[in-house]
Amino acid sequence: MPRLLTTAHLFLLTLFSTSIMQAAEPTKDSLDQVKTNLAEQNAVIVDVREKEETDEGYIKGAKLVPLSLLAEEHNKEGFAKILAERIPTDTIVYTYCKAGVRSLMAAEVLEKFKYDVRPLRQGYSDLVAEGFESDTP
Repeated sequence: MPRLLTTAHLFLLTLFSTSIMQAAEPTKDSLDQVKTNLAEQNAVIVDVREKEETDEGYIKGAKLVPLSLLAEEHNKEGFAKILAERIPTDTIVYTYCKAGVRSLMAAEVLEKFKYDVRPLRQGYSDLVAEGFESDTP
């Protein structure tokens, strides 16, 4: 069943990306700056991978907001409030995924809700290799 769910999500995300993907670009902030912003609580980090992926690990302190949730719910009434309960609106938001593509897609959605979103080029494994602490549920 999880394999079918993943396939369905990929199909949905493909359709979703062609309708909203514009000109999102990875942040120019260095990883040292990202770490500093997170440590000083000037930023949050958001993992946009799916639950099956985050069950294997995520960056410590990350908010878990799967791209499928953003894709399915972004046009629904009241979603801004639901999103604000998960992600603070008054701070920098760094997004990451496995390889960077979903991070850019999530950035497009979050920008529509007026977030200062800065997608990371690096994926989860790269971030861990660069010294970001990993956590598991």
